Amino acid sequence: MALARSSSSRTGMLETSYWPATDDQPLRHVTLGDALRDAAEKVPERLALVEGNRDVGRSWTYEQLLDVSLRTARALLARFRPGERVGFWAPNVPDWIPTLYGCAFAGITLVTVNPAYKRREMEYVLSKSRAAGVVHAGAYRGFDMAAAIAEAAPNLPGLREVIPVSDVEAFLDEGSPSASLPPVSPDDPSVIMFTSGTTGAQKGVIFNHVGVANMTNFTQRRGGLKEGGVFVNPMPMFHIGSLGHAGIGSVMLNATHVLMPEWDAENYMAQVERHGGTFSLLVPTMIEQLLVHPARSSYDLSTLRNLTSGASVVEARLIRATREQLGATISNIYGQTEMQGSVTGTCPDDCEEDLAATIGRPLPHMEVRIADPATGATVPLGEQGEIQTRGYQNMIGYFDMPDETACAILPDGWLRSGDLGSMDERGFLKITGRIKDMIIRGGENIYPREIELVLLEDKRLADVAVVGVPDPQWGEQVGAVLQPKDASDIPDIGELFARCRSELAHYKAPRLWFVMENLPRTETGKLQKFKLVDAICAGALLPYART
Repeated sequence: MALARSSSSRTGMLETSYWPATDDQPLRHVTLGDALRDAAEKVPERLALVEGNRDVGRSWTYEQLLDVSLRTARALLARFRPGERVGFWAPNVPDWIPTLYGCAFAGITLVTVNPAYKRREMEYVLSKSRAAGVVHAGAYRGFDMAAAIAEAAPNLPGLREVIPVSDVEAFLDEGSPSASLPPVSPDDPSVIMFTSGTTGAQKGVIFNHVGVANMTNFTQRRGGLKEGGVFVNPMPMFHIGSLGHAGIGSVMLNATHVLMPEWDAENYMAQVERHGGTFSLLVPTMIEQLLVHPARSSYDLSTLRNLTSGASVVEARLIRATREQLGATISNIYGQTEMQGSVTGTCPDDCEEDLAATIGRPLPHMEVRIADPATGATVPLGEQGEIQTRGYQNMIGYFDMPDETACAILPDGWLRSGDLGSMDERGFLKITGRIKDMIIRGGENIYPREIELVLLEDKRLADVAVVGVPDPQWGEQVGAVLQPKDASDIPDIGELFARCRSELAHYKAPRLWFVMENLPRTETGKLQKFKLVDAICAGALLPYART
């Protein structure tokens, strides 16, 4: 059996669920500042950053972006010391990028803060990271961010400096052009990004320069971004999918980064047409909106060639429709914040079955294995276990949380993902569930994903989440939360129950059934099952049926 085409040079078959690191692409031992300086020397006049508003926005060449980033670094060093942490709390404004690279040049760690956070959430992130300063927008979606900072300040004794985005130009003048920059190592901390909160309390993940720089380079190359391409980016900048994949990945490939203020399908199409967009990272719901948009034929999207997607399954139907209607490929990627982003991905020329049913093969220079969660032993090919990674991409750790770090990274360097998956003899991986999602009913271990896949065979369902509901007799009972495509056309619960009983062990069939218009997700599309369990336990989400 021949291997599917891949960016990897591997030609042999695996004998167990372990992928040794490949070195078919060079690992660049650089800082983020090095990467920007290299790009500015190579293509100084190429557009590096474009403000993707509906109206024509500002833009910066690589030479100009380097200049403003160095000014930012020297202004930061007038107020902060290398090694300190500075938060950035704002929606998608271009200032994110020179602040990111300014921090990199100054040896300061950037702490990203979700602009949708209210005071309590923002205070948690700044307190947990011990931020010495914060750059913030004035308001977001009607929420007064400046007032929230003022209210939180007494509870943040380490917060010395508060810099409004509106004052950034004046702030840049504080730096001395002759001020020297500190030495920065590729292994030094570069960013602290808080986990998205899909399972509860957030932890601050510490990236290093070399990890996030190379991850973005390898991921974008595998997905199809070419040197000098145009990355149209509607994703929120506080997240790795935007700050990393677009903000850093574009620089690594000397590409143009078109930063949209937020997702808007029509503005996205306008930006692709205006700037000749070739590449994007979009979640499946965004792609769906493009395909059905009534104004799509009014825009020239012919330059768009490659999309990467993650956060949820990309169906074969969507892959085919994107190719036929947009002329673009979709590459599925998998990763976590703890891995500094994606660690596997499909290639545009992989077969349709691999594109739709797998998360691809590991990126260069990373080891990946499927391990027995209890023993840590590598499992046979095709068997389910925990996806674990080892290599340069693993996080430094959780900031100021040594016990949690020790639980996540084993003594021999393997990072525990908490995700369940399998690997075939070619190294292609599949996701099968989450260890923490596991339901224990009467002593039986139940993995929700296999139940969800059975239920999703009913085409009237847009989505479904299977969760464990506390139960005095069984410990946990299996609950299914349905999201129908049409609220007036809810599938017959008896039929769904019968389907589960016929295709799964009897104890896996849900006994409690709930219906929601929209399942709770993070801004980047990740399902938040803990919110469903909380709502059920609080009586805010009541059973639609019992079986």
